[in-house]
Amino acid sequence: MKKIISAGLFFFTAIIYISCVSQSENLYIPVPDSSYFVINRTIGIDIDSIIDFKNTGTNAEWLYAFLEGGIEAVELKDQYNDKYVFISVNKDENFPILEKWAENYSEIRDFPMLAAARIEKKMILSSSLYPDDEYGLFFERLVKNAFTSLYPGTVKEDISWIKLKSDNENSNNNLNEIYMFFVLITIDKQVLQNQITNMITHVLTSVSPTSAQRASINRLRQTFFEGF
Repeated sequence: MKKIISAGLFFFTAIIYISCVSQSENLYIPVPDSSYFVINRTIGIDIDSIIDFKNTGTNAEWLYAFLEGGIEAVELKDQYNDKYVFISVNKDENFPILEKWAENYSEIRDFPMLAAARIEKKMILSSSLYPDDEYGLFFERLVKNAFTSLYPGTVKEDISWIKLKSDNENSNNNLNEIYMFFVLITIDKQVLQNQITNMITHVLTSVSPTSAQRASINRLRQTFFEGF
């Protein structure tokens, strides 16, 4: 039996906000299910289909950890104990295009999407209602702010790739080859925590939540970095 490795990725779909009729504060709205938003996107990698591997740095252990256990497994490694780890992944049959994508990956231009996705996930998983009901306008404003913010201190540490057999045949009845590129980005935990804390404080001054929503926001602030 072939062994399948699943790696959790911190890529999220932006939530589309839909206006609804007003509801009384005491109306219970259940936690949204997977049809409302995508919490993460999982890639299942059959290790028997890996036919080549390349790591541009001196240590490929982070990629092995990621393939086996996701971001959490990488952050458990000693060298990342005081850092948050983010990994951007891209897949295609065109190696040169992916290579250029990885080389041009920008901590300034591209990283905010990963940071915002992780912030959004934390808020979603911490809520007992729909997040825009739980936190009010604060939820939307914080996610949007996270997408447009800069994150000084981020470091693009490494690039790696694997080559896989594809189930799709080309015109010559030969199996195509698929490449997956991985870009490793890190940032010191305290640096990112300070940035997010300041972001939360700034956004909170721009909204007027209900008393129940403010209580939820305060609880979120107290526990935001637990399991983040």
